[in-house]
Amino acid sequence: MDTQGIFERPAEDETLLDPIAFGAEVARHRRPVDEMARVLHTSPRQLASASEGFIAHWAHSALHDTVEPMADHVVMTYVGTMQRLERRTGGSTQVGTAGPDTVTIIPAGSSARWDIPGRMNVLQLYLPHATLERIAAEAERPLSTSVVERTGFRDPTTSRLLASAADVLVGSDALDALFRQQITELVATRILSAHTSARTARRPATGGLSPAVLRRAIERLSSDCDADVSLVALATDAHLSRFHFCRAFKESTGLSPHAWLRQHRLAQAMILLRDTNEAVISIAVALGYGSQSAFATAFRRLTGETPSRWRRRAR
Repeated sequence: MDTQGIFERPAEDETLLDPIAFGAEVARHRRPVDEMARVLHTSPRQLASASEGFIAHWAHSALHDTVEPMADHVVMTYVGTMQRLERRTGGSTQVGTAGPDTVTIIPAGSSARWDIPGRMNVLQLYLPHATLERIAAEAERPLSTSVVERTGFRDPTTSRLLASAADVLVGSDALDALFRQQITELVATRILSAHTSARTARRPATGGLSPAVLRRAIERLSSDCDADVSLVALATDAHLSRFHFCRAFKESTGLSPHAWLRQHRLAQAMILLRDTNEAVISIAVALGYGSQSAFATAFRRLTGETPSRWRRRAR
């Protein structure tokens, strides 16, 4: 990919953010694609204009760094990835899981320390605040709220909207450009309806597992060894009843322990299908499925495709 000039944006875009919502200094924050390139130590696989923003596809390794304030909101979803996310802002720590149907949102002007232990495959939309203002005005809805930070937050609607842009990032056809523009507007509309709140009401989420307990539970669930992943073992390790462990785990990740494990195994399956020549039946057995048909059914329920067809398309 020729990346010459793709990190440039017209100077006038730097004044688009709302000075009331973010302060006069926000206009001088970094462009998201520049900041992401810095912390991820790589360039985007693909980057395409979405009329009022950009959509980028990144594949990157572990991240342990502070993301500095950016001039646009960043909305992201994940492709074939199941990974733990930890975001620390001041004294607040938020833990989530990157996986199918989840999104992470970094509001413009915010900064946080991120710890992601492994490889990621992610689609990001860089959304100017002016786009939110315009769509709110068109809907005759005053934009008196702020965008909420999300970390591995379950939102199939936003995730699938953004993922649908993956196939049109390399197209220069006018229809591809129009499609990207419409995706941007649809995601912006969804952000306004589902991911904004009054600034005075913003506070850290409560009721989930502590970061240390959640980390142990995810390590046990994702272990390649013969660790006991029964609900009894998970709850005992957390010093909670099974009922309270399940409730707290879902509060922290958006998924039940069983659903998290199922999605983790299917994410592993995607990696094996894409990167190895292992037979489908061998992958099914390695991931603990009783039969190839059971594996195929679970895989098709998540992706809409059989493992063999998904493998051909992924390659």
